[in-house]
Amino acid sequence: MNQTINQTKPKSLLYLDGVSVSFDGFKALNSLSFVVEPGELRAIIGPNGAGKTTMMDIITGKTRPDEGQVFFKGDIDLTQRDEAEIANLGIGRKFQKPTVFESHTVWDNLELALNRRRGVFPTLFYRLTADDKARIEEILSTVRLSARRDDLAANLSHGQKQWLEIGMLLAQEPELLLVDEPVAGMTDAETAETAILLKEIAKTRSVVVVEHDMGFIRELGVKVTCLAEGSVLAEGSIDFVSSDPKVIENYLGR
Repeated sequence: MNQTINQTKPKSLLYLDGVSVSFDGFKALNSLSFVVEPGELRAIIGPNGAGKTTMMDIITGKTRPDEGQVFFKGDIDLTQRDEAEIANLGIGRKFQKPTVFESHTVWDNLELALNRRRGVFPTLFYRLTADDKARIEEILSTVRLSARRDDLAANLSHGQKQWLEIGMLLAQEPELLLVDEPVAGMTDAETAETAILLKEIAKTRSVVVVEHDMGFIRELGVKVTCLAEGSVLAEGSIDFVSSDPKVIENYLGR
């Protein structure tokens, strides 16, 4: 009997249940429940103030919920961990504005990110192994920057800086990647390329993308969760969600 139960219960990678948090009386999240499966690419939409950033803050340990459960990989309680511990568990977060080392080359940025897992002291004396070099080459290829490896990060376009930062997160081998508005300020060509890039990344890890660009979300072609007033308003395909009267009223109709 027990065996059957275990087989039917999917082991989610990220599980939020009944998560609420208030700031000065404003309920930023209101009994939010949300599940991400291993190897899933998920898009999150919703109006400003819907709770998208707060949700990311809670997952990464920046904010503690007032109530509710947040579990990673089945039984790791994220509400009991700090930001550094959560990053080491395998959750990477990319903020809206890219933060790359502008005065370093693209390659050096990735090397620094690779070393970040090793702590400061070992990094001072660390020499790249053949495996490390191969990993950096692989990341360069994934984020479309092989030809720019020796260029300073400062000389990249805005879109390429976003890709480099995604590469820097990949160097830390996260199992879950949280990406905040990756295509804001990108050209149409870069936006289309970013959709392909994120789909490639999601073959080997889970990716949650918060974005306002509906064209980009359509290109991702994945399950969409629409948040409003701190909880899930609708969830499903982009066509299903964007035709939901509540979503039109709360978000798309604005």
